[in-house]
Amino acid sequence: MADIQNEKVSSLVSLCKRRGIIFQNSEIYGGIQGFYDYGPIGVLMKQNWKNIWWKENVTQRRDVQGLDGSIITHPKVWEASGHVKNFADIEDGKKFNIMFETHVGVKKGETLKTYLRGEACQTIYLDFKNIVDSVRIKIPFGIAQIGKAFRNEITPKNFLYRTREFEQWDIQFFIHPKDEKFWFDYWKENRMNFYKKFFNEPDKLHLRQHEKDELVFYAKDAYDIEYNAPWGWAEIEGVHDRTDYDLKQHSEFSHQDLQYLDPETHEKYFPYIIESSGGVDRSFFFLLLDAYQEEKLENGETRTVLKIHPQIAAYKMCIIPLASNKPELIDKAEQIYSKLYSKYSIDFDDSSNIGKKYRRQDEIGTPWCLVVDYQTLEDQTVSIRDRDTMKQIRLKIDEVDNWLYKELNKNI
Repeated sequence: MADIQNEKVSSLVSLCKRRGIIFQNSEIYGGIQGFYDYGPIGVLMKQNWKNIWWKENVTQRRDVQGLDGSIITHPKVWEASGHVKNFADIEDGKKFNIMFETHVGVKKGETLKTYLRGEACQTIYLDFKNIVDSVRIKIPFGIAQIGKAFRNEITPKNFLYRTREFEQWDIQFFIHPKDEKFWFDYWKENRMNFYKKFFNEPDKLHLRQHEKDELVFYAKDAYDIEYNAPWGWAEIEGVHDRTDYDLKQHSEFSHQDLQYLDPETHEKYFPYIIESSGGVDRSFFFLLLDAYQEEKLENGETRTVLKIHPQIAAYKMCIIPLASNKPELIDKAEQIYSKLYSKYSIDFDDSSNIGKKYRRQDEIGTPWCLVVDYQTLEDQTVSIRDRDTMKQIRLKIDEVDNWLYKELNKNI
């Protein structure tokens, strides 16, 4: 963790380990730079984040199809894409290709040198014709994917911001060249609005256009959605106008015709591609940074709380019996848990005292704690504590399900 120099980032990293969100990979052997493991809480949070993206960009759209492509492809893919020649970092004036080499096959003389994919989008281009031929879809349409990518970074740094193994989410949107400006502007706005919904401080997000001299080799124009991180503005996602570069390159190198034939006009052409490509781990890291707060309480103590969006939180609610040595409270709490756990991700905690239970749930971002107390046994009501305000309300047990559903779906 030598690359962590900011106090807030260091505190967040410590919290992530303490509460089972993210661990350093191979830590018992001293770790390996640029690789991280998601713990029990982190797995749930990250999966929620990916599910939100998939629902909004695939499930709820008629013009986007999903794909799950392989990590390893034929080596000519990376020659055609330009990555073998151009995918590099520079240090001390020297240029280093950052593709991860690997070999397919085990017999001597029969192995094939190839690469772990440096970006997830190439498999989308490889399957473009298969999808057009097999699915009833016409341009304009997109292909979406969430998957692993690998880059042998010279200097991984800033926790999850720059790593050697990471997940990307991509939408490659195929259009007629004449509609280039409309769709480029559309996806810039669409992607920015997506992130703003989930950050507590959306003003820390902005769009930055690339200067001509920083455009990557395949892009005619590009904008980055950036977050104002502790070390400065940092990219979350890029929106690129890739024109017809990719399909033309793969057509040339594969000797396959990847042009699109319009079924109505019979026009044949290479579609332009508007790409939105973001880092899942990177954006998740910035969500954690945005959510992490240390609050001074009236009694002089400091409360650490992760004010993450309820849709992303690992648990939506924690069921807590007020006393862990009272069977009647535990039984009632178990009954409530059994009614809710099949609908929502719910935690149950009957250990330690109530203050420690609240502290743990605050630190992992659980939006609400439901407490079964002695009044519950008398009138069938429970206390619900809000993570952000620490205020409590009382509800009848049979009202909790509908109340939780409404709270989770506010402003979505």
